[in-house]
Amino acid sequence: MHTILSTCLWLYLVAANTFAFVLFGIDKQRARQGRWRISERMLLTAAVLGGSLGALAGMYFFHHKTRKRGFYIGIPTILVLEALGAAGLWYWL
Repeated sequence: MHTILSTCLWLYLVAANTFAFVLFGIDKQRARQGRWRISERMLLTAAVLGGSLGALAGMYFFHHKTRKRGFYIGIPTILVLEALGAAGLWYWL
């Protein structure tokens, strides 16, 4: 049972990070085209829901939101907090 739970968690994290990475790419493309954009709240929410590594990778891969303080400080902070939470959970279990 423990293996099934950890497998599901890993799959969720892969999906969440892929989703966050893709969101940054789509938003950057829409910004270049002058089209409707993905809200900053949605981008940050994707990071908070487990996609912080994908969001950080998307920021720097697409050179998007790297000058906005809420992102260049917020996304790494979320990543560190998630990593600390995961380490604490791993230690506790």
